[in-house]
Amino acid sequence: MSTNEGFRADWAQKDFYAELGVGKTASSDEIKKAYRKLARANHPDSNPGDTAKHDKFKAVAEAYDVVGDPEKRAKYDEMRVYSGGAGYPGGFGGGGGGGFDLNDLLRERSGGAGSAGGGFGDMFGDLFGGGGRNRRPRAQKGADVDTTATISFTDAIDGVTVSLRMTSDSACPDCKGTGGKPGTKPHVCPQCEGAGFVVASAGGAFSINETCPMCSGRQLVYDEACPTCHGSGRGTSARTIQARIPAGVKDGQRIRLRGKGAPGDNGGPAGDLYVTVKVSGHRLFARKDDNLLLDVPVSFDELVLGAEIKIPTLGGSPVTLKVPGGTPNGRTFRVRGRGAPKADGSKGDLLATVEVQVPVVLDPAAREAVEAYRAATAGKPLRSKLFEEA
Repeated sequence: MSTNEGFRADWAQKDFYAELGVGKTASSDEIKKAYRKLARANHPDSNPGDTAKHDKFKAVAEAYDVVGDPEKRAKYDEMRVYSGGAGYPGGFGGGGGGGFDLNDLLRERSGGAGSAGGGFGDMFGDLFGGGGRNRRPRAQKGADVDTTATISFTDAIDGVTVSLRMTSDSACPDCKGTGGKPGTKPHVCPQCEGAGFVVASAGGAFSINETCPMCSGRQLVYDEACPTCHGSGRGTSARTIQARIPAGVKDGQRIRLRGKGAPGDNGGPAGDLYVTVKVSGHRLFARKDDNLLLDVPVSFDELVLGAEIKIPTLGGSPVTLKVPGGTPNGRTFRVRGRGAPKADGSKGDLLATVEVQVPVVLDPAAREAVEAYRAATAGKPLRSKLFEEA
């Protein structure tokens, strides 16, 4: 049995329920209440110099870390059933003198005596994150990455695939994220004893689990650090990815692309990529929500007499706009279904606003016609109500 496996065996012989003063059928609330009471009474800050109470505080913290976690508690209870209680008759794994060998029992439970796995160390490695002979660092999800993509107005309406050059944090290419010099073997971190975390005081009667500062949560340490990353296990990677920007995306919208972020460590999944989209303006069209806006120049006579005029649509065939006679300047007409795509697959509308264009230069015939119109309407002053209201 390895040193680390022996340490886990020592844990297994402890009765964590008795340490907390509760029964094995105690509820989660009862366990938490008992832990807080004992931690408050034995906290080092409240009992300076009292070694016994300091040891008690560590013991109850250790017990609560196991039976206070539903998953760990279930595995701990299962282990106690197979061990026959808090003690192990005949000792651990000795095999000599006819003693009881818990390793054999666990191997039988996991697939027979010839099975490669299922020994005592493997079971406790699963329970406590600890050091069986098949110990590997925990798989960790890669970091999420943020970037920005600028696309045209038309591409925002239609959707587009863009190429993004990404530089992100990733596992060191030489040590594969372990932090150790390639070719060297790791050993269990002596500070956290393979747990990946250490118990630290949070003040008062509480304690918290913190990432182990020696192994950075990797559970294993190397005597020689990787010369490339100097033991950090981190590096940078540059790559080009193809990102699909969906149709109808709005300026400033943030899009999540799953699994396109930084690579994971130790077989963990990649993080996500968040793309903030910047949309360039258009010479003719603007946008409000899911509707497109268009200013349509018209002549005075078209509004007075009425007209049918053709207007463009974005990416589609022109449509005919029927302008009734007597239409006021600035009126907005709605062309349904010619706007931006919506999330449900439908489309918004095109809102066309008519604006009278005043000619800068008139030919003689046009000037004569305008002067005739002025003479014909001279008896109907337009601004008389301004003075009445004033």
